[in-house]
Amino acid sequence: MGRLHQVQQFLDDRAKAKVNPHYIEVPDKPWRVVLRYNENGVDVDYDQSADFPATNERTEWRICFEPPLASSIGFWVGYRGTGLSYSKSLAKNAGRYYSFSTTGAKYGFNFRLRRFNTTDAKFSATGYKDGQVDGEPYDTAFSMPSPVWIRSVYINGYYVFNGRRYSQAAAYNQSVIQRRSAGSLLLGATWYQSSFDYSDINNYFFMIIGHDIHRMKVHQANIGIGYGYNWVPARGLVINAMAMPTVSVYNRVKIYKYNFNYYLSPQEPVDDYGEYNTQTRTWANGKSRKPITMIKEQDLYYWDGGSETTYSALRLNLDLRIGIAYNWKKYFIGIQGQYNNFTYKKDQSKVNIFDAYARTSFGVRL
Repeated sequence: MGRLHQVQQFLDDRAKAKVNPHYIEVPDKPWRVVLRYNENGVDVDYDQSADFPATNERTEWRICFEPPLASSIGFWVGYRGTGLSYSKSLAKNAGRYYSFSTTGAKYGFNFRLRRFNTTDAKFSATGYKDGQVDGEPYDTAFSMPSPVWIRSVYINGYYVFNGRRYSQAAAYNQSVIQRRSAGSLLLGATWYQSSFDYSDINNYFFMIIGHDIHRMKVHQANIGIGYGYNWVPARGLVINAMAMPTVSVYNRVKIYKYNFNYYLSPQEPVDDYGEYNTQTRTWANGKSRKPITMIKEQDLYYWDGGSETTYSALRLNLDLRIGIAYNWKKYFIGIQGQYNNFTYKKDQSKVNIFDAYARTSFGVRL
């Protein structure tokens, strides 16, 4: 026990030496047990468009997927800014969600993983003729024939320039207490990867109108400079706001396609296609594809169309956070929220993912 006490004393002394005690208080009790309630939400917007130069027409549509909020309750146990957590989901059909975080005087690290599938969707479409809206826009809720799978991994680290006076942890995990108002520039780096998969052939209609794409994967590295501020209006109370725009320094998008014997066409031609030959992959009139407006599911054929990978940069994303904490004696409560927006695009396909969470916590120092 003597050596363990020496190790703890060494860590405590280092934690206190890295901050200005007039601005940041490092509690004498290093251990914390925290009860947490979390709400995690994801909204995915999948945009597509198609141009028809022969008729000077254009169609734009969007499919929105929004699974139920991933509500969970659990606890966190740790020493100073690092610890372990466990939570149990309270919502059904919300997918799986995992998270981990650790903080120090000048750094922070966050990890989030969300995976879910859904058939609930909203569909909207607008047609254009000669550059003008053609007809009434269409908007409806519907159920996908087969589930869409969406997976996202978010890893974020940040560096605090004014770590002696400003603490991000004071508002988000209460490992320290902010005594006076202060702010700081923050340098952040984010790794984000996600996949959007609706490759079950029952979803063929959405694949065909979506340029034969049935799956998209993205790997994205971002860096940014932001600013955080802790306002201390009363003893023990801190209110934090942080904003950090980021730009991609690595953006890799890989798409997977099927080849179909049908395609998207705005015209209603005469059905002179005849029978489909699976050996030559052509219709009797010699054409390889038939307009989807004339589809007969028993004549639908598809095969692997391979994959395409593109690289780009200068994709702008956003990280917004807000946190409130109140400390009294050895107890504390906190409310935190975080919002992230990620986008990726391939030709006429674009995916927007809005990822956010809100958390309420109550803890005790030991």
